[in-house]
Amino acid sequence: MKKTEGRILKKEDLIYPELSYQIIGVVFDVYNKLGYGHKESIYQKAVAVSLKNAGLPFKEQVYSPVMFGEVNIGKNYLDFLVDGMVVLEIKRRNYFHKSHIDQLHNYLIVNKLKLGILVYFTPNSVHFKRVVNII
Repeated sequence: MKKTEGRILKKEDLIYPELSYQIIGVVFDVYNKLGYGHKESIYQKAVAVSLKNAGLPFKEQVYSPVMFGEVNIGKNYLDFLVDGMVVLEIKRRNYFHKSHIDQLHNYLIVNKLKLGILVYFTPNSVHFKRVVNII
Protein backbone atom coordinates (compact mmCIF):
# COMPACT_ATOMS: atom_id res chain seq x y z
CA MET A 1 0.00 0.00 0.00
CA LYS A 2 1.15 3.51 -0.80
CA LYS A 3 0.23 6.61 1.17
CA THR A 4 -0.57 9.75 -0.83
CA GLU A 5 -1.69 13.06 0.71
CA GLY A 6 -2.92 11.38 3.88
CA ARG A 7 -4.81 8.69 1.97
CA ILE A 8 -3.74 5.09 1.62
CA LEU A 9 -3.99 3.87 -1.96
CA LYS A 10 -4.83 0.23 -2.49
CA LYS A 11 -4.62 -1.93 -5.57
CA GLU A 12 -8.41 -1.70 -5.78
CA ASP A 13 -8.06 2.06 -6.38
CA LEU A 14 -6.37 1.42 -9.73
CA ILE A 15 -8.42 1.09 -12.88
CA TYR A 16 -7.96 -2.38 -14.43
CA PRO A 17 -4.88 -3.29 -12.32
CA GLU A 18 -4.43 -6.86 -13.61
CA LEU A 19 -4.89 -5.92 -17.26
CA SER A 20 -2.52 -2.97 -16.86
CA TYR A 21 0.07 -5.25 -15.28
CA GLN A 22 -0.22 -7.69 -18.20
CA ILE A 23 0.09 -4.90 -20.80
CA ILE A 24 3.18 -3.43 -19.13
CA GLY A 25 4.68 -6.92 -18.92
CA VAL A 26 4.19 -7.32 -22.67
CA VAL A 27 5.90 -3.99 -23.33
CA PHE A 28 8.89 -4.87 -21.13
CA ASP A 29 9.13 -8.24 -22.86
CA VAL A 30 9.37 -6.46 -26.22
CA TYR A 31 12.04 -4.09 -24.92
CA ASN A 32 14.05 -6.92 -23.35
CA LYS A 33 14.05 -8.84 -26.63
CA LEU A 34 14.53 -5.95 -29.08
CA GLY A 35 16.41 -3.35 -27.08
CA TYR A 36 16.51 0.27 -28.21
CA GLY A 37 17.07 1.84 -31.59
CA HIS A 38 14.22 0.58 -33.72
CA LYS A 39 11.55 2.61 -35.48
CA GLU A 40 8.25 3.10 -33.68
CA SER A 41 6.54 0.90 -36.28
CA ILE A 42 8.85 -2.02 -35.39
CA TYR A 43 7.95 -1.71 -31.70
CA GLN A 44 4.25 -1.60 -32.62
CA LYS A 45 4.54 -4.81 -34.64
CA ALA A 46 6.46 -6.51 -31.82
CA VAL A 47 3.90 -5.39 -29.24
CA ALA A 48 1.11 -6.83 -31.41
CA VAL A 49 2.90 -10.20 -31.57
CA SER A 50 3.56 -10.14 -27.83
CA LEU A 51 -0.05 -9.19 -26.98
CA LYS A 52 -1.25 -12.10 -29.12
CA ASN A 53 1.24 -14.49 -27.48
CA ALA A 54 0.03 -13.34 -24.05
CA GLY A 55 -3.55 -14.16 -25.03
CA LEU A 56 -4.75 -10.59 -24.65
CA PRO A 57 -7.55 -9.56 -27.01
CA PHE A 58 -6.69 -6.39 -28.89
CA LYS A 59 -7.32 -4.32 -31.98
CA GLU A 60 -4.56 -2.45 -33.74
CA GLN A 61 -4.75 0.97 -35.46
CA VAL A 62 -8.32 1.51 -34.31
CA TYR A 63 -10.12 4.22 -36.29
CA SER A 64 -11.55 6.95 -34.08
CA PRO A 65 -13.50 9.70 -35.86
CA VAL A 66 -13.39 13.32 -34.67
CA MET A 67 -16.94 14.57 -34.57
CA PHE A 68 -18.21 18.14 -34.45
CA GLY A 69 -21.82 17.65 -33.55
CA GLU A 70 -23.08 15.20 -36.16
CA VAL A 71 -20.30 15.98 -38.68
CA ASN A 72 -17.14 13.91 -38.99
CA ILE A 73 -14.34 16.50 -39.29
CA GLY A 74 -11.28 14.28 -38.86
CA LYS A 75 -9.85 10.97 -37.84
CA ASN A 76 -7.48 9.52 -35.30
CA TYR A 77 -6.04 6.04 -34.99
CA LEU A 78 -5.39 4.44 -31.61
CA ASP A 79 -2.21 2.32 -31.66
CA PHE A 80 -3.93 -0.44 -29.68
CA LEU A 81 -7.22 -1.00 -27.92
CA VAL A 82 -6.64 -3.85 -25.47
CA ASP A 83 -9.61 -5.93 -24.30
CA GLY A 84 -11.94 -3.14 -25.48
CA MET A 85 -10.98 -1.13 -22.38
CA VAL A 86 -7.40 0.22 -22.45
CA VAL A 87 -5.81 2.42 -25.09
CA LEU A 88 -2.11 1.64 -25.51
CA GLU A 89 -0.02 4.26 -27.28
CA ILE A 90 3.60 3.53 -28.25
CA LYS A 91 6.28 6.18 -28.69
CA ARG A 92 10.03 6.14 -29.22
CA ARG A 93 11.49 9.06 -27.26
CA ASN A 94 13.45 9.94 -24.17
CA TYR A 95 10.80 11.80 -22.19
CA PHE A 96 7.06 12.22 -21.78
CA HIS A 97 5.71 15.10 -23.82
CA LYS A 98 2.59 16.95 -22.70
CA SER A 99 1.11 16.83 -26.20
CA HIS A 100 1.23 13.00 -26.17
CA ILE A 101 -0.47 12.87 -22.77
CA ASP A 102 -3.12 15.34 -23.96
CA GLN A 103 -3.63 13.34 -27.16
CA LEU A 104 -4.15 10.11 -25.22
CA HIS A 105 -6.52 11.81 -22.78
CA ASN A 106 -8.52 13.13 -25.73
CA TYR A 107 -8.72 9.60 -27.20
CA LEU A 108 -10.14 8.39 -23.90
CA ILE A 109 -12.75 11.16 -23.75
CA VAL A 110 -13.88 10.74 -27.36
CA ASN A 111 -14.13 6.95 -27.04
CA LYS A 112 -15.65 7.07 -23.52
CA LEU A 113 -12.86 4.92 -22.07
CA LYS A 114 -11.35 5.11 -18.59
CA LEU A 115 -7.68 4.15 -19.02
CA GLY A 116 -4.84 4.73 -21.42
CA ILE A 117 -1.21 3.71 -21.13
CA LEU A 118 1.45 5.79 -22.84
CA VAL A 119 4.68 3.85 -23.38
CA TYR A 120 8.05 5.29 -24.32
CA PHE A 121 10.90 3.15 -25.58
CA THR A 122 14.07 4.96 -24.45
CA PRO A 123 17.78 4.11 -24.74
CA ASN A 124 17.86 2.87 -21.12
CA SER A 125 14.47 1.29 -20.52
CA VAL A 126 10.75 1.43 -21.09
CA HIS A 127 8.83 4.17 -19.34
CA PHE A 128 5.08 4.26 -19.04
CA LYS A 129 2.41 6.60 -17.78
CA ARG A 130 -1.16 5.69 -16.93
CA VAL A 131 -3.64 8.32 -18.14
CA VAL A 132 -7.08 8.23 -16.55
CA ASN A 133 -10.33 9.66 -17.85
CA ILE A 134 -12.73 10.30 -15.01
CA ILE A 135 -16.05 9.70 -16.73
